[in-house]
Amino acid sequence: MALAVPVVVAGGGTARAASCNLTAGPHQRQVELFLGRPVDGRQSAADCRATRSFQAAHGITPAQGYAGPLTWRTMSTMLAQRAAGSRPDRAGHCPVDRGRIACVDLTRQLSWIQDGAVLVFGPVPVRTGKAGTRTRTGGKKIYHRSVDHWSTLYGVRMPHAQFFDGGIAFHATGRSMWNPPGSGGCVNMRPADAKAYWKLLGTGEDVYVYGRKPGT
Repeated sequence: MALAVPVVVAGGGTARAASCNLTAGPHQRQVELFLGRPVDGRQSAADCRATRSFQAAHGITPAQGYAGPLTWRTMSTMLAQRAAGSRPDRAGHCPVDRGRIACVDLTRQLSWIQDGAVLVFGPVPVRTGKAGTRTRTGGKKIYHRSVDHWSTLYGVRMPHAQFFDGGIAFHATGRSMWNPPGSGGCVNMRPADAKAYWKLLGTGEDVYVYGRKPGT
C-alpha cells in the first residue's frame, strides 16, 4: 500500500488521501503489539501502513496511521472481546433466573444468548449507541419483530430487527462492528449473527443490557 492513495470524492474525480502520519502516537507501543509489528515505540512507514489499513477497515477517521486514542480504544475493545472466550458472563452480570435471555455488555461491546447459566449462542461483537444516543441499560423484553424492517427515522434497512426498548432493536448492518462512534441506539450486528438471534429469540423474550460503552 502506498503512503497516499487516490480516493473518490463527492462531485466526481479523485483526491489524494491524507498523508501517512509518521509521528509516533501516544499508544504507539500498544498498537504495534496488537498489529504484530516490532515493538519499539517508533513510527515507521510500515507501522503507519499497518495502522492505516486497520483504521480503514473499521471506518476510523482520519485514516492516517496515527496510533491515537480512538484507534487504541478500538483495539482494546477487541482484546476484551477475545478474552471473553466461551464464558462471557463469568462475572455473573446477566440474570440466570429468567430462562432464555439475550445479554448485551456495553463495556465490551459483546452480546450472547444464554438459557439460565448455559451459553446458547455467542458471544458476538456488537455496535451500540454513541454519546447522545446511548443504548439504554436494564431489563427489557422483545415486543416487536420485523424481518425486513425499514427505518423511517434514518432511511435505512434494518434486517432481522427485534425491538426491545422503544425504537431500539437488534438488527443487521453492513458496517464494521468496530466503526466509531456507534449507532443511534440500536444494537447493530453482523448479518449472520442477527439472523441467528432471529431464529433463537421471539416476542416476549428477555433482554438485559448493562455496562457503559467506552467513549460515551
